[in-house]
Amino acid sequence: MNEKKWLSMYPDSIPKEIKVPEFPMQQILKNTFQSYPNNTAITFYGRKISYQELYFASQAFASALQQKSVQKGDRVAIMLPNCPQYVIAYYGSLTTGAIITQINPMLVERELQHILQDSGAETIVVLDGLYPKVKSVQKNVNVKNIIVVSLQPSDADFQPDISFDQFIKTGDGNITPVTIDPGNDIAVLQYTGGTTGRSKGAMLTHSNILANVVQSYEFFKHELKIGCERTLTVIPLFHVFGMTSAMNLSVYIAGDSIMLPRFEIEEVLVTIKREQPTIFPGVPTMYVALTNHPKAEEYGMGSIRVCNSGSAPMPMELLREFERKSGAKIMEGYGLSEASPTTHCNPIFAERKPGSVGIGFPSTDYKVVDLGDGTKEVATGEMGELIIKGPQVMKGYWNMPEETAVFLKDGWLYTGDIAKVDEGGYLYIVDRKKDLIIASGYNIYPRDVEEVLYEHPAVQEAVVIGVPDTYRGESVKAVLVLKSNQKASEQEIIDYCRENLSAYKVPQLVEFREELPKTNVGKILRRALREEFSKK
Repeated sequence: MNEKKWLSMYPDSIPKEIKVPEFPMQQILKNTFQSYPNNTAITFYGRKISYQELYFASQAFASALQQKSVQKGDRVAIMLPNCPQYVIAYYGSLTTGAIITQINPMLVERELQHILQDSGAETIVVLDGLYPKVKSVQKNVNVKNIIVVSLQPSDADFQPDISFDQFIKTGDGNITPVTIDPGNDIAVLQYTGGTTGRSKGAMLTHSNILANVVQSYEFFKHELKIGCERTLTVIPLFHVFGMTSAMNLSVYIAGDSIMLPRFEIEEVLVTIKREQPTIFPGVPTMYVALTNHPKAEEYGMGSIRVCNSGSAPMPMELLREFERKSGAKIMEGYGLSEASPTTHCNPIFAERKPGSVGIGFPSTDYKVVDLGDGTKEVATGEMGELIIKGPQVMKGYWNMPEETAVFLKDGWLYTGDIAKVDEGGYLYIVDRKKDLIIASGYNIYPRDVEEVLYEHPAVQEAVVIGVPDTYRGESVKAVLVLKSNQKASEQEIIDYCRENLSAYKVPQLVEFREELPKTNVGKILRRALREEFSKK
């Protein structure tokens, strides 16, 4: 948005432009250790780890990597759920100048093999239960070092290459200094979720990731107190949202990261009651579970002050109901792997507009361009493709120069998201370009239909897709999960939509399911449903 009207909402204390510190990412852990060595860095099932312990463990891990001849630029894969070993391996690997390859533990062997082959990783840190999966693909990839993490006693019938604890002890305590150029050297290969096609490795430099941490802090700093915050870290750390908004931001502000390996509603509520977190980065499916739990209000969710949502659109009815039950305010934002990830958020310091993903972060430019060749900025309120420029935007895609040229043009990241901007500069994500449904010549945006479906009292989750139709080209299909103890018929849903939508947007087909396919961060896999129905 060329006029940058939204910047006028920034109070004087929040910089409109940030200066990214000229040091590598791992320095933030060292800085916090030096200033707050005794602060709790991680809480994990009652175990408290101080910043001093975390820093020295990461240094030991770095020393052990160098003993294994891991050098600057080598790729170290991490395939773990949220746990202290994740953070140790992350900062330890960065200390050696290695490039972290983040891997979703839920990947099947074919997907795992693709990422290991594509990244060329020679070292992997993996959960013991996933060790056989890594061994099964090892002959087809470059992995030489497999470091195995056990979170509890295991009765597995295999002998791992080396355990995490044993590995750390192999270091001699010395670390050969590595010179890192933060603006050019890659810190993380963040593989895209694959919701729009084959996973690509977004090359995030040290400066990209550090910039987004600083941007996040500056944007929220009136709500954050250095050395005092407690972040409920249940969003996966291998996901770019969890990496920045939970792990790295917590380290930057000397906070306590209260970690859980997975989102299990009862465990999350008990943890909230016991640990009283103040920050909760979450995704809509998490808020769905919390909102619909019959006793959620008894667990003291009021301790959470900064409650931000990302990764997928937040249905308005869900937002209102969660806030009514918890007393918290959800600040919905927007981001993507290629931008480390956050570019926008509803401001705490100015008007919050429900349905919008807010305004740009400091040093972030954005505009909406035509859906043709993407060269002309559209008028205020008109829909087009969102493009973004800022210090958090990736260097490009790993080993994919042609893909990089398509998505990065003159420093602008072409997001593939259809959006609009209002007079005040607030951004509204309408849909993915690839999710657009064209029925009888009409453009239908799934989110328009989903917002109405979420307002139906029986609907817990909804996703809308286009399915092949020989007459219309595509028909609108709604796939729904109903709330427990609620019933609704296909005709009832269609009639409800007719009352609240233009005729051409009303679903022609409705299907009820027990659950929807999701990534393990909670994003509904619309593409998986679309592919499923295209084969029928």
